[in-house]
Amino acid sequence: MHDSHLSLTLTSLNDTAQLAERFANLLEAGDVLLLEGDIGMGKSFFARTLIQSAQDDPEDVPSPTFTIVQTYDSRLGEIWHTDLYRLGGPDDVIELGLLEAFDTAICLVEWPDKLQDLAPKSALTLSLSQGSQEDARDVDLRWSDPKWDNRLKAVIHA
Repeated sequence: MHDSHLSLTLTSLNDTAQLAERFANLLEAGDVLLLEGDIGMGKSFFARTLIQSAQDDPEDVPSPTFTIVQTYDSRLGEIWHTDLYRLGGPDDVIELGLLEAFDTAICLVEWPDKLQDLAPKSALTLSLSQGSQEDARDVDLRWSDPKWDNRLKAVIHA
């Protein structure tokens, strides 16, 4: 394991959508994306675009703020979209069955700080923050699993 880091600047919602679409072409079962950022930074928008891009017949993808977990079928396999904001902590995560999903599904996790030590070591973290303009976002990607090295080259240089 090694610690790696990459920073991107997305100048518009369209750039954010294109990044999500590129991720939809490379994810596979067992991949976990931890989506960090303040409210309104585009975590749900990114997840929604990624999920719809992975579906042959895109369906409505609501934010899982109140349901906590939404699952979707896609050509990549099952996708779990979770919003852990309302959870108390790791014990609640275990009850959701999320740990098993980390191994068998693609998981998009908003508010991953609630996982604490349960966050998979193989996860890719995307931190979204306000860019220089209203719809611009700075994205900080961090990972330690070398599986992301070549895969991220495909995302960045697509």
